[in-house]
Amino acid sequence: MKITFYGHSCFLLEIGSHRMIIDPFLTGNPEASIAAKDVRADHVLVTHGHEDHTCDVLEIAKANDATVIANYEIAEYFGAKGARSHGLNPGGGFSFPFGRVKLTIAHHSSSLNAGLNPVFLGSPCGIFIEAEGKRVYHAGDTALFMDMQLIGRAGLDVAMLPIGDNYTMGPEDALDALDFLKPKVAVPMHFNTWPPIAQDAAAFASAAAKRGHKVEVLKPGASLTL
Repeated sequence: MKITFYGHSCFLLEIGSHRMIIDPFLTGNPEASIAAKDVRADHVLVTHGHEDHTCDVLEIAKANDATVIANYEIAEYFGAKGARSHGLNPGGGFSFPFGRVKLTIAHHSSSLNAGLNPVFLGSPCGIFIEAEGKRVYHAGDTALFMDMQLIGRAGLDVAMLPIGDNYTMGPEDALDALDFLKPKVAVPMHFNTWPPIAQDAAAFASAAAKRGHKVEVLKPGASLTL
């Protein structure tokens, strides 16, 4: 399994012959390392409705005939716009050709056009993926919550965690999240895209190491192979 960071909360997972992109926010993202038109993926996974996680979902899904995997409301929303979709909800999972996807809870909000005519798109979620004997957790946008202990109980190979603060948990709560999840390696996300979420990822990695956790800070375009 190969995991490539595209900036903000966007990752590409390559599992065998399958390619799936999570939370594609590339257009208008100053940190993005690839353009939406250049993405090749057969599945698009979405944690919640905010534009900085969904703005390129439809373009990528249609260009690649890819299936959108998300909570029921998001799946229906993009399905009504012509994309293939598969809806889940927190606690529910499904086995796809590349592996199993299960949605977890997340503590956040989920809507489009929040400042104009908001479209509310169900519950925000995290994404738990089991494939090739590996377990990967993308927390989405979330606060710290105690049930992270349950998410990590079977063992995690990788956890992608927001550290930006302001809209999500910040570095201090993310350190506690690592104590709950106990992944073999963590990758910070949702930071430094804009001034309100500016963080020192190297300092976070150093603080995590003092607690016995390994953190891999990926620059946009960099990859991690499991």
